[in-house]
Amino acid sequence: MFLLIIIANVAAERFGYETFSKLNPEEKFKEIHNNRRRFKTAFRLIVTEHIFLIALAVSMFVAFSGFNIALALTWLVSRTVEGLVQIYYKKDYYKFLDLSEQYSAADTTGKDSLVKTGLKILETKNRIFTSAQVLFSIGTLSYSVLFVTHEIVPLYIGWFGIAAAVVYGLGSGVKLKTGSQAVWNIGGLLILVYELVLGGWLVINTIITS
Repeated sequence: MFLLIIIANVAAERFGYETFSKLNPEEKFKEIHNNRRRFKTAFRLIVTEHIFLIALAVSMFVAFSGFNIALALTWLVSRTVEGLVQIYYKKDYYKFLDLSEQYSAADTTGKDSLVKTGLKILETKNRIFTSAQVLFSIGTLSYSVLFVTHEIVPLYIGWFGIAAAVVYGLGSGVKLKTGSQAVWNIGGLLILVYELVLGGWLVINTIITS
């Protein structure tokens, strides 16, 4: 499931989805107007990624809640809310499909109004994503602590996950407070490595032990 989430995310970006959208609605309007299908594909992929996030939270709860129910509930709630919040607010982002058509046909006054609407949507999208990543880091920290305390995975993987979750969470907090993305970028890279390694280890371990 970790690998599916990464694949869906990367695929969405290949079709033009931006994790942090540039605050340039005019450019986005023109991009979507020129290729509506590309925007729709990217949208479906990123929503699928959010659904995978919720499925991962549920599957890991089922698999590991017997070790520590408190930690399991923490990641179940945090990761599920993270996914649901992002899915809910994507409905506003999808409005760009109609706004782009209106923009192409509008006069100067109409375009100015549409730009203001588009800018508000992009700013909200970026803020919601960053806030959701605080929940992401809480969930990741919870199951990483469980992995370490019960030695479910090799300790170096679990401890790396703890460090990655802390840096990523701090980075998300800094991004919300100051707008600086530097710490978040480092945390995001650590999380990517962690999920690739953890996902690969879980797959290989399942095959070996089955």
